[in-house]
Amino acid sequence: MSDGCIMVVGAHAADAEVMGGAQVLTQVAQGWRGVIVHCTLGEKGHPSLDPDAYGRQKRAEAEEAARVLGAACICLPYLDGELPVDTEVQWRIADLIRTHRPDIVLTHWKGSFHRDHRNTYANVMEALYLAGLTAFQRTNPAYHPRALYFCENWEDMEDYQPDVYLDVSPVFDRYLQAIRCYELVRGGISRFPYDRYYEALTIVRGAVAGYDRAVTMMIPARSRVQRRQTLTP
Repeated sequence: MSDGCIMVVGAHAADAEVMGGAQVLTQVAQGWRGVIVHCTLGEKGHPSLDPDAYGRQKRAEAEEAARVLGAACICLPYLDGELPVDTEVQWRIADLIRTHRPDIVLTHWKGSFHRDHRNTYANVMEALYLAGLTAFQRTNPAYHPRALYFCENWEDMEDYQPDVYLDVSPVFDRYLQAIRCYELVRGGISRFPYDRYYEALTIVRGAVAGYDRAVTMMIPARSRVQRRQTLTP
């Protein structure tokens, strides 16, 4: 069994699960800890419920989805559509990184048409810097994850480049169970077919990679640099 940890930081409850839930399940099956962080609940997105009522629903859905994933669920106190890019948010995320010490962090790619997604990306990038710098004295010691990946999300596809194809065939059914904890995914709130989109996407990505089902991730540009002394394959 491993003592590793994988953390997914999403803009709204449901984002982290649809774009990173299968990766969490894959690692949890190997004995890792999973941590899901929601920057906002996405409480303003219901056509008939007021934000307070829908926020309570989304929190309950997030907790149930985390249970299915076998992960911890953390909801930050920011409002849907109003997530700032500032040091308060960045230190909240940095302190979570220092506390949970994830080996892998997954989050949004910056090429998004959604403001909260772009702001989540910006905050996570700054939080990684704050978390890893020993000169900043906090409750927990400095820590920097071994790997950062940007996840595939239908709202974040501008200049998205799939670098990593992960076989999620063994965990796919449980992934569907987790994301379907959300009414948003099951249908009836948005006209966008989240359920069908992400189910079909795993087939498409799997076909490219030679798996039954796959998800993709993007590597930060700096991580694509390879240092070699020979050209041996």
